[in-house]
Amino acid sequence: MTASTLPLQVLVISLRRSADRRAKVEQELQKVSLPWAFLDAVDGSALVSPPPEYQPLKVQLLQGYPLTPNEIGCYLSHKEAWKRCVAHNIPTLVFEDDFVLSPEFENVINGLLTNVSAWSLVRLQGLYEVPYQELATVGGAHLVKNLGDAVGATAYLLKPQVAKVLIDESRDIYEPVDHFLEHQSKHGLECLAVRPYPVDISRVKSTIDDRSERAPVKGLRKRVRSIARAVDRLCSAKPWFPKS
Repeated sequence: MTASTLPLQVLVISLRRSADRRAKVEQELQKVSLPWAFLDAVDGSALVSPPPEYQPLKVQLLQGYPLTPNEIGCYLSHKEAWKRCVAHNIPTLVFEDDFVLSPEFENVINGLLTNVSAWSLVRLQGLYEVPYQELATVGGAHLVKNLGDAVGATAYLLKPQVAKVLIDESRDIYEPVDHFLEHQSKHGLECLAVRPYPVDISRVKSTIDDRSERAPVKGLRKRVRSIARAVDRLCSAKPWFPKS
């Protein structure tokens, strides 16, 4: 039984207007036999006002910086992918539209789908190199626990029960979606990874995310943030940054 015949939904988050990127997605996915579909991304730059999930003042206090409009749109797009995962009740592979597949990609997916008890949420790409702990071997690759936040949400695989938790914990949007996926103290989920990653990025500037490298929060802003988080933990039944 191959990955193409196992229950799987593949969604590629992409702006409808990004014709060139969509053409590259179609070309890349011709390499594999997986059925897939585009998921029209939320265009953050076109949002007239922030969605109800986003509270600007609280985000500034507890996060230390505001999210950009496209970070908000990107998060909402992934949230829609999670909703479709729950609706179809099958494992779902989520891509952003700037991915490149390795030759081992389909074997890795087949290995994961035939060993579903070994994972719930799996990162298939990462921007930063971080140390990791090996757990098992699937599809000729290593299933690991990253010992740090590799950042990036270009490709990951999740189960419906995980998608439901992510939706429930996203009533408030206050951090980039890739950081939220790794935020175990918030959602209680273990995000594993496949190493070496079977997906890379195309290095083309994203059209649904405008996040640049941010300077660390420090000085007075950091002290204010620490106080705000402590107050939130005391006063909120669902604090944004619970103690690990």
